[in-house]
Amino acid sequence: MNKHSPKPEPAAPAVHTAGKPKLRVLGTAISLLEELRVKAEADLGIEVSFDNNDFIVTQHKAAQEPDRYDIYDQCFHNLDIVWYWRAIQPIEIARIALWDEINDLTKTGQIGPSARMGQGDVPARKLYVQPSLALGDTPTGRISMLPTTHNFDSFAYRSDAADPLAPMNSWAALLDERWSGRAALVDEPAIGIFDAALAAQAAGLMSFGNIGNMTVAEIDELMDILEARRKAGFFRGFWRTAEEAAGLMVAGETDIQSMWSTGIGILNGRGFPVEQATPVEGYRAWHGGLCLSRRLSGRMLDVAYDYLNWWISGWPGAVVARQGYYISTPERSRRYMSAAEWDYWYEGLAAREDLPGPDGAVRVKRGAVRSGGSYWQRANGIAVWNTTMDEHNYLVRRWMQLVGRAEKDI
Repeated sequence: MNKHSPKPEPAAPAVHTAGKPKLRVLGTAISLLEELRVKAEADLGIEVSFDNNDFIVTQHKAAQEPDRYDIYDQCFHNLDIVWYWRAIQPIEIARIALWDEINDLTKTGQIGPSARMGQGDVPARKLYVQPSLALGDTPTGRISMLPTTHNFDSFAYRSDAADPLAPMNSWAALLDERWSGRAALVDEPAIGIFDAALAAQAAGLMSFGNIGNMTVAEIDELMDILEARRKAGFFRGFWRTAEEAAGLMVAGETDIQSMWSTGIGILNGRGFPVEQATPVEGYRAWHGGLCLSRRLSGRMLDVAYDYLNWWISGWPGAVVARQGYYISTPERSRRYMSAAEWDYWYEGLAAREDLPGPDGAVRVKRGAVRSGGSYWQRANGIAVWNTTMDEHNYLVRRWMQLVGRAEKDI
């Protein structure tokens, strides 16, 4: 069978006779939506509970409390710490019914053979579990994380505050002095640092040997730039959730900032004048996925595999699309999206009608066009992936100092 031809829908999970299983999912607001929880319960005949936290708390719980969850739902760049603590177990590819339909972005690091790969934690380099239990890009029969949700992020700005004669098409804008006192960054060292680094490099303030794996000297130089901006009152805040990010703009406190697609959705739903930039330098990309707790075995391991297979079977990916995110099996999800939805979210075309968000409320107005073009155009423009660098611990200390001082300033 051609790997691109559709396969039959995965078989429904076996009915368990010892009572309804309860699956505990640890993750973030990116994918722990109530609509998904309710649908998973109905489709799989199980109970599902979500433990929803910010990125930092989720990673901490995943590494240190593997007995308190069954599924860990976060990102490839969070794997190093969780895998180091052996909190999760390998996933058997043979038990993933639609493995052949997962696209090449995670399997090879590129959406196509000539696509730009980007620096940093390319998911493919941490996908396969090697015989030594190290993670690498050599294909084996086991993987560390089932690839699911992903996106290509940049920054957002108030379109009514931007100068129409100065296009917002470079990361340099994020550190432009004209936004002093009206800018914000995401408070997650493995994410916010790259927004800042891309901005500093684009502005000509410094350069990096490898922006995806900075040296101590490079971290110090970048943090010194950010500290100088902080002392000058440049930053209005640092946020941890999409709701917090949107809240800063709604409250009139920021004009430009790090922003995730869910934050854009919140603002669009309120008719707020905001745009996501399409930087010429490329996007900061991320890829989420699902991991199995090391404690799972027997019946609950079967239930967990049912959940993994359900996630890439089509319907969840359509919900993901309505958040502005992508799924690793897009053709499966296309079946659960209207033609207008597919054309807007994946093809980059103008919305032919008002389009709903995950909750059914209008998120995209007729005539709107998503920034950056089609999925394939955006996936071919990756500058760097969210990354846990070699000097991550040092970075975290410097980052926490910056954010702590900034919070005292506000």
